[in-house]
Amino acid sequence: MAKKTENKTEKLEREYTIPLRAEWQKVPRYRRTNKAVKAVKEFLAKHMKIRDRDLNKIKVDRYVNELLWMRGVKNPPSKVKVKAIKEGDIVRVELVDMPANIKFKKLREEKVELSAKEIAKKRKTEKVEVNEENVDENKDGVEDKKAEKEDKSAIVEAGLEMQKEAAKKEKHTTKQKSPKQEKNMKVSYNKSSHGQ
Repeated sequence: MAKKTENKTEKLEREYTIPLRAEWQKVPRYRRTNKAVKAVKEFLAKHMKIRDRDLNKIKVDRYVNELLWMRGVKNPPSKVKVKAIKEGDIVRVELVDMPANIKFKKLREEKVELSAKEIAKKRKTEKVEVNEENVDENKDGVEDKKAEKEDKSAIVEAGLEMQKEAAKKEKHTTKQKSPKQEKNMKVSYNKSSHGQ
């Protein structure tokens, strides 16, 4: 008996041009692109020797998926050129030649990610600077009581101002009844009090 030894750190890379038209013509028009995605997975499960041809072990890149869905559900491409990378049991699928619109979209997304990382770094440095400013100046472990009292008084003053503004708004929003409405109210009270 021969023993099989698998080295899971090996990377297997292959490029394929996958024919899709023969597959998506087998299904109704409204399922064509779904079948094209499944056909890509089935093709790679066969050619990359996935055990039991398990389609869950094939991870399709979002740009491959976007290329397949670019023209809608009824009109997928007839073939697609991909690069398959097998690491252990998992196969990742990427595009070999990206169309211009997907390439620009990818560049734009990378630029947004980069700017988001820079903003996050700036915020972290600002937080560190703020924390350094809040360090006790006397270094005696006791916070300055004057600053604490000033903060409390500022909070109380702000609360009082907010209450005054709320009272003004409430005063102007209460609706006064017209004399006719008041008269009608009196009449209805009189009728109810007389038992009518």
